[in-house]
Amino acid sequence: MLEMKVPSPGESITEVEIAQWLVETGDWVEKDQAIAEVDSDKATLELPAEASGIITLQAEEGDAVEVGQVVCLIDTDAAKPEGAGDSSAKEEEQEAAPKKEEKAAPASESKTYATGTPSPAAKKILDEKGIDAGSVKGTGRDGRITKDDAVKATPSMGTPGQGSRGSERKKLSMLRRKVAERLVSAKNETAMLTTFNEVDMSPIFALRKEYKETFKAKHGVGLGFMSFFTLAVVRALELYPDVNSMIDGDYKITYDFKDISIAVSGPKGLMVPVIRNAENLTFRGVEAEVKRLAIRARDGEITVDEMTGGTFTISNGGVFGSMLSTPIINPPQSGILGMHNIVERPVAIDGKVEIRPIMYVALSYDHRIIDGRESVGFLVAVKEALENPTELLMNGDVKKALEL
Repeated sequence: MLEMKVPSPGESITEVEIAQWLVETGDWVEKDQAIAEVDSDKATLELPAEASGIITLQAEEGDAVEVGQVVCLIDTDAAKPEGAGDSSAKEEEQEAAPKKEEKAAPASESKTYATGTPSPAAKKILDEKGIDAGSVKGTGRDGRITKDDAVKATPSMGTPGQGSRGSERKKLSMLRRKVAERLVSAKNETAMLTTFNEVDMSPIFALRKEYKETFKAKHGVGLGFMSFFTLAVVRALELYPDVNSMIDGDYKITYDFKDISIAVSGPKGLMVPVIRNAENLTFRGVEAEVKRLAIRARDGEITVDEMTGGTFTISNGGVFGSMLSTPIINPPQSGILGMHNIVERPVAIDGKVEIRPIMYVALSYDHRIIDGRESVGFLVAVKEALENPTELLMNGDVKKALEL
């Protein structure tokens, strides 16, 4: 009998939660088959079977279990049942099984109109209004509710309508609880402020229009906005290193590398994988890494190591249609840049009004370590790079920068 214990999903993690069992007690499992999904405070991971055999579960869904604790037993000496793992046989059995005969609905019983009972016409009107007949006083014979009573009836302020009023109580995953804890911590334990600016995206639009097809054909990834923003952030962090710093007690830690966290939406909620050493990446390198991390987050394959250690975060709420927001710092980082949707707006250019694609950007920062001069200067540096990418991000050579 093999005892399966919870493996350590990453450094500093001592406890996980059984999010979902993918098998039941008595099932035959194959070695390396995914038998459960477990939540840590940083990611959701699959638990593979360590051997083939008959499984016996030792923990319930929702249980918090310590790393190293036994969660199931696998009888490796058991013989594989005939047809185990073959779902087609079960489906054939289900299809062949005779369907239960539906019981005939009982004939409706005739009713007399007692006190407070609506006539058919009145009932129809009350149903359309969503009014309970019990709340209406009838003026007809023997107190029957007439059509006129129903027409005059008005629902009380506390009367519920006819729509569904159900509710569901579901425990948050360990990952979601940890995200909530960190967000509240960031609000309560940092001196967070947000500064705003706007970016004319016309130059980037022009570059993408001219080169995106060639770029995708050569590199297999699209030329999106994230590469421009990531490299603009890297440049701004070089100019304003305090934004790439963190507080550790009474000390300030400043990093000479730029590990950029990117907020992406996954099946288990918000994920923040990290682009390592973004300062060493080209446009192609950033786009390829963004695509790789987004796919892994979407497929639930992202690891704890891929989501830890960032020095600055970029959040793109614009993909959901957000015009403007105040992003919350991702602790222990000191800054986060929020991107938003791009909308054509009238702007003054050389004394004339022109229509340009404008994006509002927001920088939330920890004022304990970043002063106003650095925060505003950083955001202006990002704006300058995005509005003049050829010179500031591509050194005047677009084809070389895009590796075309």
